[in-house]
Amino acid sequence: MDREIHHFYGTEFQMWVDTITPHSPLEQFAIIPLIPIKIGNLYFSFTNSSLFMLLTLSLVLLLVHLVTKKGGGNLVPNAWQSLVELIYDFVLNLVNEQIGGLSGNVKQKFFPCILVTFTFLLFCNLQGMIPYSFTVTSHFLITLGLSFSIFIGITIVGFQRNGLHFLSFLLPAGVPLPLAPFLVLLELISYCFRALSLGIRLFANMMAGHSLVKILSGFAWTMLCMNDLFYFIGDLGPLFIVLALTGLELGVAILQAYVFTILICIYLNDAINLH
Repeated sequence: MDREIHHFYGTEFQMWVDTITPHSPLEQFAIIPLIPIKIGNLYFSFTNSSLFMLLTLSLVLLLVHLVTKKGGGNLVPNAWQSLVELIYDFVLNLVNEQIGGLSGNVKQKFFPCILVTFTFLLFCNLQGMIPYSFTVTSHFLITLGLSFSIFIGITIVGFQRNGLHFLSFLLPAGVPLPLAPFLVLLELISYCFRALSLGIRLFANMMAGHSLVKILSGFAWTMLCMNDLFYFIGDLGPLFIVLALTGLELGVAILQAYVFTILICIYLNDAINLH
């Protein structure tokens, strides 16, 4: 069929089709090896995902270094120092409010890990909003690896604080003995799926939002390139929708970092206090 169309209309028609045909919205999530590294059957290539994770980490460290140099910055906080202090106070209040049953000094042991997680996710999500960048948190393996590593750490903390009594969360009090095996299995599956849902939630929201913005942007650009007044006027609607969705996606990027962090605090509180 393509050969018949090409033969009937000529090459100009085919060039026009190639121009207006939008690229797949999933192309922006492609993993591209920048420095191929292979050891046997194992691949350790430095990819675009690795590059942007490294850039995000470098940006966070640079920001913290510039703010904390010379004993904590200026006496009157500038914009960057205020930003870091805002993030610090926000996560600190989150830890103090969500994790109960512990003294302030004990809570401080968990604070650095939670602060680094929130800051890393926040900057990864925000840098993904920059055109021609790469959204690290849009890949399931990355978010799943992060959620499972944190989940394993929370489980270890639960055993350290409560010993084998930590397993009591699998069997609620007052359960009839015949139902105990089924409830233990159900609670164990529910507990393990916490880590899975934690990674899926972040990955799905970031990937879906960026894909939707890409689709509508391609649609608006196609209408704009029609060289027709009718299509140009009709393009204003999709263009405004793209702008609105971009602002919404910016809010989602911040919200998802917050949701991921607050769920970590809730799961940590449950492991410590056995709720």
